[in-house]
Amino acid sequence: MPELPEVEVVRRGLERWVAGRTVESVEVLHPRAVRRHPGGGADFAARLGGRTLGVPQRRGKYLWLPLEGRDLSVLGHLGMSGQLLVQPQDSPDEKHLRVRVRFDDDLGTELRFVDQRTFGGLSLHENTPDGLPDVIAHIARDPLDPLFDEGAYHLALRARRTTLKRALLDQSLISGVGNIYADEALWRARLHYERPTATLARPRSAELLGHVRDVMNAALAVGGTSFDSLYVNVNGESGYFDRSLDAYGREDEPCRRCGTPMRRRPWMNRSSYFCPRCQRPARVAS
Repeated sequence: MPELPEVEVVRRGLERWVAGRTVESVEVLHPRAVRRHPGGGADFAARLGGRTLGVPQRRGKYLWLPLEGRDLSVLGHLGMSGQLLVQPQDSPDEKHLRVRVRFDDDLGTELRFVDQRTFGGLSLHENTPDGLPDVIAHIARDPLDPLFDEGAYHLALRARRTTLKRALLDQSLISGVGNIYADEALWRARLHYERPTATLARPRSAELLGHVRDVMNAALAVGGTSFDSLYVNVNGESGYFDRSLDAYGREDEPCRRCGTPMRRRPWMNRSSYFCPRCQRPARVAS
């Protein structure tokens, strides 16, 4: 799944190429692409036509395009393989093109939603007073948000009877962190993924958050992490942070800190990568 850096790369591209443009027409080519829109494809296209798109916004992994002059937004969920691409109008259709948005201008480009596995989609929603689509009002702020409350996060972390990696992936506590960047931040902090959150003192919690931010900013600088052709920006270009990963995907390779072979363990239908020497399970609170 795309995580915060990948979604932010797409958001920045949409801000450059789509913000301020007025929709001329919408073509829904696959019903699953708008299955989260209550009115279906025809209603989605009709309500979006003639509307001007505002500056794209993001919270965590969620991306939306506000409609200027309306308390409505187009929410984009990329799922496992969704791509929002800005393409020349005369370029060939992608094999898995699901939605096409054409604009009322002479720039010659259109917005395409391409999704091979059809787990993602687009939908139109009412906004909350804070400007979020109502269906994601429960999502917490992400660690790159200037209004993220570190103190409140630490208190919530200590109060939860859970483990560190579960807490990092809990979107009601902190948004935008997924499996890859959780493993990377935990490796940098020398913390085991199954360490109970209640054992983490405030300084260590702050240190872990700092590593989460550092990993995400480093990924943003190179366009996110791409393991295959499904993770691209609006111009169809892949990110390169996978070449800089210290933990994720490095089973049996030497730890970059101590040389011990990295390990992989099954975890919640996924995998956790860690160094058995640097990231030992905690026995006492630090």
